[in-house]
Amino acid sequence: MAQDGIHDLGHTRLDTDRAARTGDPEVVYGAGKTPEQLVDILHSLHEAHPDRAVLATRATEAGIEAVLAALPDAVVDPVARAVTLGPLPTARGTVAVVTAGTSDARVAAEAALTARVYGAGVHQVNDVGVSGLHRVLAVRDDLAAANCLVVVAGMEGALPSVVGGLVGVPLVAVPTSVGYGASFGGLAALLGMLNSCAPGVTVVNIDNGFGAGVFAARVARNAAPGGTA
Repeated sequence: MAQDGIHDLGHTRLDTDRAARTGDPEVVYGAGKTPEQLVDILHSLHEAHPDRAVLATRATEAGIEAVLAALPDAVVDPVARAVTLGPLPTARGTVAVVTAGTSDARVAAEAALTARVYGAGVHQVNDVGVSGLHRVLAVRDDLAAANCLVVVAGMEGALPSVVGGLVGVPLVAVPTSVGYGASFGGLAALLGMLNSCAPGVTVVNIDNGFGAGVFAARVARNAAPGGTA
């Protein structure tokens, strides 16, 4: 049954009016859902909006296998553990997703895919952590050319402060749960980013690549409303 943009799938009530309200695509948080639920939700959301991609984040291996078996047009990002179904929108503006190290790749991949699904072009800058500051300096021009930056780092979470001091681009920092015991599962990075001495640093929750990707794509889209990446 559907009413006022709400589709009822048993215990799941799907919001299919998000695009009309915010201009954003439909998204499914895959963690905690059975493979069957994930397939049903993706299928229903895609039917409601066949002209644009639907995104499922944090999908399990079993969920991904079920989606591929039932929905052969779905595309899997194995690093992000995410699935898209339907065409990506035309890119407007550019988001640069910056990682401190390879261990941050999963969260960065989630941010990058989310930004693409939300309508931004994406440029990835990998492995420029503060243990080798020359690596950050070497990509300064790439960072300055973006409309928004997503800076992903674990350990002490210092990279967003360094990048925020090098360029004047809007920046969202993503702390990751990468690090040894005293990193407290990303809490040390989160607190370091919240206490950044670089002005203008926005911070999302630990490992929240999705939230960072949404924020960055909205900034990029508004910075280049009529252009392409």
